[in-house]
Amino acid sequence: MKKYLVTGAAGFIGANFVKYILKKWENDVEIVILDALTYAGNPLTIKYEMELPNVTFVKGDIGDRELVSELIAKYDPDYIVNFAAESHVDRSITNPRLFLETNILGTQNMLDCARNAWYLGKDANGNHQYKEGKRYLQISTDEVYGSLSKDFDTAQPLQVTEEVSKVIEGRTNLKTFGEKFFTETTPLAPRSPYSAAKTGADLITLAYHETYGMPINITRCSNNYGPYHFPEKLIPLIIKNILEGKALPVYGKGENVRDWLYVEDHAKAIDMVLRDGRIGEIYNVGGFNEEQNINIVTTVIEIIARIMREEPKYQELLKCNLEDINNNLITYVADRPGHDMRYAIDPTKIAVELGWYPETPFSIGIEKTIRWYLDNQEWVESVTSGEYQNYYNEMYNNRK
Repeated sequence: MKKYLVTGAAGFIGANFVKYILKKWENDVEIVILDALTYAGNPLTIKYEMELPNVTFVKGDIGDRELVSELIAKYDPDYIVNFAAESHVDRSITNPRLFLETNILGTQNMLDCARNAWYLGKDANGNHQYKEGKRYLQISTDEVYGSLSKDFDTAQPLQVTEEVSKVIEGRTNLKTFGEKFFTETTPLAPRSPYSAAKTGADLITLAYHETYGMPINITRCSNNYGPYHFPEKLIPLIIKNILEGKALPVYGKGENVRDWLYVEDHAKAIDMVLRDGRIGEIYNVGGFNEEQNINIVTTVIEIIARIMREEPKYQELLKCNLEDINNNLITYVADRPGHDMRYAIDPTKIAVELGWYPETPFSIGIEKTIRWYLDNQEWVESVTSGEYQNYYNEMYNNRK
């Protein structure tokens, strides 16, 4: 049985990872969740999982040295997976210090507590020795690489090497807006306080491997989408605003390009890296799903309008007229400072070494995502209204 300490697991990607692990491995895993329940952390997201006998939830901060040390000593996890982070670029522009404190100092604290618990000393050759089977995984982002150029105004057919052809198996009409892609050796060039803080976390993680021989890995993913995404991010925000008949804010001209990855496919990649990745290595996780932001918005509009027409039961969710769900909702707003033009990941390394590939084409994943939000409006309301804090107080404040 494998034991996990997962930080930030009441958030979007962390929660989906916990759900994936429990679904795949069922009772063959034990999971301890550590989450501070900041604005994007919602215990309702993992309500079912917290009721399972092999899941323990602890409210706390990754920067709390005493708490983290106690958890590692008590539960002796095989894997520590650090999702916990301040993650919204716009918020980092408003309050950069918070991002540095959480993302860098919090990560360093997690690493140090794990090292102290797992370290066995040096062998006869002076090599650092750790308890067998232990691994620390830092969850990062492609934003640490900065921005790629957008070389084509109109997307061009994607050409991939034979060794990574598995990644696109069964998919057609793949395209790209540029000639270059992020690889694990792309120089780091963050352009926002958020991405700079994530870069700092990556570098301290790598330093603990080089200096102390710690068994670490880093994964850097492209833009995730799917269930349980906090509604300030692009796709869930657009869905919410469409249902309310509100304007759909699009930065600049909407020409910025992102590489979209269905969150469950990301969870699968993390699991494979934990179990089979080479110690000390970085793995990029992306799906060759490039699209301009404006096209994402118009696609969501089109799908929601179609669902409303074909399945009238969903019209009760609308706070506007059905005929008003169209591209006239789009409102272009001033671009944010340092807005990266294009992200695109080359996942050759993880595909070749571990056999990973994304199973969810964007055309399927985006409709699954939209339907999840339509079917789970209670969750959306709980996140945006703060009711989840009442839920937490009711469920846990009186527990011993």
